[in-house]
Amino acid sequence: MPFINVKTNTAVSDEKKTAIKSELGQAISLIPGKSESWLMVGIEPEHVLYFKGDDAPAAMVEVSVYGQENPAAFNMLTEKICNILNEQLSIEQSRIYVKYDATGNWGWNGSNF
Repeated sequence: MPFINVKTNTAVSDEKKTAIKSELGQAISLIPGKSESWLMVGIEPEHVLYFKGDDAPAAMVEVSVYGQENPAAFNMLTEKICNILNEQLSIEQSRIYVKYDATGNWGWNGSNF
């Protein structure tokens, strides 16, 4: 039950949205037990973001997962997410934040796991 939400201050074409969604779908498997079959992805282009005092291309990525934290897997996923956004949107990796939330409370289909 992972959710990845990408906020960026850059424009994102439909083609790029699809590519990012697909690449994130592959990348989520870096977290044991997670797969694209349960992944929800949000992409918020042209979001107002300032980083280090300016509005150069940047991104804030939030990754929410059901279950326990896995720092080693999160580290690998951060590297992959930064690579994806650099390749697809030309955002420098030093201008990307990735935040993780792991929770034991996750609702779906009218009830909680």
